[in-house]
Formats: sequence, C-alpha cells, structure tokens
Amino acid sequence: MATSNGEKSLIVSFGEMLIDFVPTVSGVSLAEAPGFIKAPGGAPANVAIAISRLGGRSAFVGKLGDDEFGHMLAGILKQNGVSAEGINFDTGARTALAFVTLRADGEREFMFYRNPSADMLLRPDELNLDLIRSAKVFHYGSISLIVEPCRSAHLKAMEVAKEAGALLSYDPNLRLPLWPSKEEAKKQILSIWDKAEVIKVSDEELMFLTGSDKVDDETALSLWHSNLKLLLVTLGEKGCRYYTKGFRGSVDPFRVNTVDTTGAGDSYVGALLCNIVDDRAVLEDEARLREVLRFANACGAITTTKKGAIPALPTESEVQGLLKGN
Repeated sequence: MATSNGEKSLIVSFGEMLIDFVPTVSGVSLAEAPGFIKAPGGAPANVAIAISRLGGRSAFVGKLGDDEFGHMLAGILKQNGVSAEGINFDTGARTALAFVTLRADGEREFMFYRNPSADMLLRPDELNLDLIRSAKVFHYGSISLIVEPCRSAHLKAMEVAKEAGALLSYDPNLRLPLWPSKEEAKKQILSIWDKAEVIKVSDEELMFLTGSDKVDDETALSLWHSNLKLLLVTLGEKGCRYYTKGFRGSVDPFRVNTVDTTGAGDSYVGALLCNIVDDRAVLEDEARLREVLRFANACGAITTTKKGAIPALPTESEVQGLLKGN
C-alpha cells in the first residue's frame, strides 16, 4: 500500500546488471561488426530504471565488479533515481560484459564474458535484507539461478521478500548461451515457478518451457499454478495475452517504427509493476487490468523506437502521448 505521505511503495529488482556492447552498424554478425558502443543493460536493472522513469520507486539488488564499468553502472542507476543500497562490489571479479547484435536475418546473437563475473558471486550473507523486506513487489529473472553462490542468494532473497509480504514477480528472460544445457535451463527456470504470483514470458519462452510449437491458451495454461495471480505472454508486435483465475484475453499492440527491441519486455514489466504495486485489486478487475496492459504495451512499443534498452525507456508523458494518439 502507499505510504502515509503519498509516496509510492518500493519495487525491488534482483539480478544482473552488465555492459552490452552493440555494433556501430546494424544487421551484421559480431565478427563482421567494425566497432562497438557500450550500453548499460541487464534485464532486472532495466526493469528498475523503467519503474523509476514512470514515476515509481525502485531499488536494485545485485553485485558488480569493483572496476570502472561497475561504478559506471551504479552511477547510472543513481542518475535514474534507482536506489543502489542493495549493490555490492567484488574486488576479485569483473563486471559482466555481453556483445549483442541483431543480424540481417532478424535474430539476436549474444557473446557473454562472465567466467565468473561479479554478479555470479553474490552471496546470501551480502544481501541487504532490510531493503528486501521493505519491498511491496520483488522482481527477478532466471540468470541468477545458473551458478552458486548467486543461486542461493536469489533463493534467500525470494524467501525474505515473501515472508515480508511482497508480491513475487518473475520474468525468466531466457538466455540459452549462458546455461550449460537446454535441459538445465528448463529445469532451473521451472524450479522456482510455483513461487511467483506474477509471471511474464515471451512467446519463444512459452514454447521452450512447454515443448509446444503453439502459442495458444491451452499451451499457456499448462504453465498455470495455484499461487499465480497473473500470467502474461508477450507476443512482440502482436501485443500480449493475459490469464488470471477469473478471466483471460488479449491486448492489441501499438504500431511504431521499430529500431531495436532490446529492453522492450523489461519496459513492459516495469510499467505493469508500477501500476499494481499499490493496487493489487487491479489483478482481479479485467477492465482495469486491460488498461494497465495497454499502458505496458505502449511502454514496450516506445522502447523499440530507439537503440539500446536504458536510453529508450519512456517517461509517463511519452507513454500518455502515444496512448492519446491511438
């Protein structure tokens, strides 16, 4: 609930933050790229900044290298109004790097440098438990489940947040190149599935997790569990589908000039969480939920109109502009 002074409740985002290196030209493989531009990234951090841009309160919990890039990333969070009280710095490991390109065939290609990177080394005893306990929503992905000790830190943070009454929000954000195998990825992603109350998956993640080649209601509902309040399937340029205990449906997309889809899903999640953190009753009111998801679709659409994730995350006024024009 909102605090007595009208301040919005806190959303804590847990996981990785890293540097994405993107080619200076589009439509080439990593090997063909003539040069790269550094861009801050990492899905949980993107979500935290998306929330802050929309006027919400957010904090990020994770670990960065005690290096130039790590301190740069912490600075970017602070510049964007995100609390950095949950950040630890590791003196023995570097901040994670990822080289990312959108090839001419439309497929994204990733090359990660994290062996190990600082985010993988976050320990349970390093968690800022007071910060986590103060969250009304606790949001996380699956990359922090890949190796120890970060996996144990992730499970501990979830447990503490849940005991304190936070709504648990999960976006698996599948990155297969980081996992030892497809089988291990599926097993670990699903290992915490029944804890989350809000889950967002992409159409590709839905097919991966279910083994189905269809993106339909039956496939989506095979992922339903009794603790779930809202299951979302994002469909890129086709909008999204939603499922609750009482109703289901779809929300149309917005037509924009897409430049780069990086961060669109994170922007969508940030918009959703921002709008339910102080009003969970939205999850049981279809008309209101549809309005929130239309807002989230608009956020995701705007994010695709610029290069990079964080620079493209919209403000409330930008989203309202798109909504009024449609």
